[in-house]
Amino acid sequence: MSTDIEGCGTAAESTGYGYPRDHTAIALLPVAAPSILGLFGFAAATFMVAANLAGWYGTTEAPQILFPFALAAGGIAELLAAMWAYVSRDGLATAMHGIWGSFWIGYGLYNLLIALAVLPPATTDTAAAVAFGFWLVVLSAITLVGAIAATAENIALTTVLATLAASSVLLAIALLGGVTAIQTIGAYVLLAAAVLAWYLAAAMMLEATAERAVLPIGKRRTVRLPATCPRPSPA
Repeated sequence: MSTDIEGCGTAAESTGYGYPRDHTAIALLPVAAPSILGLFGFAAATFMVAANLAGWYGTTEAPQILFPFALAAGGIAELLAAMWAYVSRDGLATAMHGIWGSFWIGYGLYNLLIALAVLPPATTDTAAAVAFGFWLVVLSAITLVGAIAATAENIALTTVLATLAASSVLLAIALLGGVTAIQTIGAYVLLAAAVLAWYLAAAMMLEATAERAVLPIGKRRTVRLPATCPRPSPA
């Protein structure tokens, strides 16, 4: 059976399969949008880390406190959202939650190693700062492409990813150049990204429960489900 890009059957189907095709029912299980979990997990982890970078709180014990939350909320929750988005054929959510979920897992483990005095913190060691800075360069490039792709989805998601890409660039510059002032600015932009992600997740959750739009997100298009594929006429 040949299919088009959306998984619908084409005219190239063999007429010998007419009976099973016309007498087959497809049942779609109702599923929640994976990005609700992914965005909430991202917002929680990002807010905690950005607040620490901005100097709102923090002691020498901060890494061992940050590591489990960044690992669980930002890492595991986002990777789960990425895999469910993959099943839902949402390439943008799969890529963004997947790459940032992986980053937060790495960040959490890095903070654990700092707490155990195995690795030095990026704030005090030049080599660690440069390595961390290059990670953020890669993340900003990937996130920027995601922001461009999100322009076809909705304005809110585009804003989240664009703000996140900007904060990654600023933090990369701060780490690679050793400029503390830019790190503070980048931390505040990262805080803004966390708040925007929370807003988008809240809007999606409220829309799912109320079955109508409650908070505006500037939708660009409606997702086409497999059930809307036109049914071919019998041969």
